[in-house]
Amino acid sequence: MSRFYINDSASNSTSALSTTSSDDLPYPLPLSRTDFLTSSFSPSTYLSTLGNRHQTLEDLRSELRSRSTLLSKELLDLVNGNYQDFLGLGRSLRNGDERVEEVRVGLLGFRKEVEGVRARVLEREEEVKARVEERVEIRRGIAVGRALVEYNDRLEALEGLLMVESAGKLAANGYEEGSESEDEDEDEDEEDEGAYSMAVGKLRRHVQLYRLVLEIGKGVGEEHPFIVAQAPRIMKVRNTLLLDLSTALQQSKAAGDSGAERVMKVMKIYADMDESGEAVKVLKSLKGT
Repeated sequence: MSRFYINDSASNSTSALSTTSSDDLPYPLPLSRTDFLTSSFSPSTYLSTLGNRHQTLEDLRSELRSRSTLLSKELLDLVNGNYQDFLGLGRSLRNGDERVEEVRVGLLGFRKEVEGVRARVLEREEEVKARVEERVEIRRGIAVGRALVEYNDRLEALEGLLMVESAGKLAANGYEEGSESEDEDEDEDEEDEGAYSMAVGKLRRHVQLYRLVLEIGKGVGEEHPFIVAQAPRIMKVRNTLLLDLSTALQQSKAAGDSGAERVMKVMKIYADMDESGEAVKVLKSLKGT
């Protein structure tokens, strides 16, 4: 009996059955080897796709057994053909624990070295940080020292101009008390002040210098021991300035209408000194007289 194969289609099967005898039924194509190699292979799903095969269940089982036997033989041939390689692999694996231990010890040593380097880096970082902070503190101390020197020089200059200290003392700005060189900076306000003992321009400059001394003290810190120690000197200067301003205000007020503009200028100097309250007191005392 001759054998021939047909595709597993219903039309071909019907045509073949109608033209052949039962002894000459076509054999289905052999099961494809690639169908078993898919990663998503499922036996039940694969068997459900064989519904159109013209083959009995027993023949299908026989073919699957043959395929299983063939695969077992191929696996055995593969093992026999690579027997020496399998033995070598086993021998290399027997020494694997020792090699793993060597690698582990090496890694531990490397880790210890890294930790040592890291500790030295952190130590160096702390040292550099301490040096930087020390340098910042030194610079801050130098700046404070210079500010204190300027504070004292400015205060001595103001004391000399107000004659709070002994007469003739050289001020820090290079002018002796009562020096005529200051007249070069006199403004127009002093041109007509021959009748007054207190020049408005000079009072304004004294107050500006007073405010500058206070600003320097605030920059250093009003709680600084040196600044605190100068409080009596500052108070004496303040009282002297207020006395001079009071005298200037009284003279301007006594001049009547001609001194009205000068009164406003003196009041502005009071405001610049943050002593507007003292000006109000002086004006009230003049009204009461």
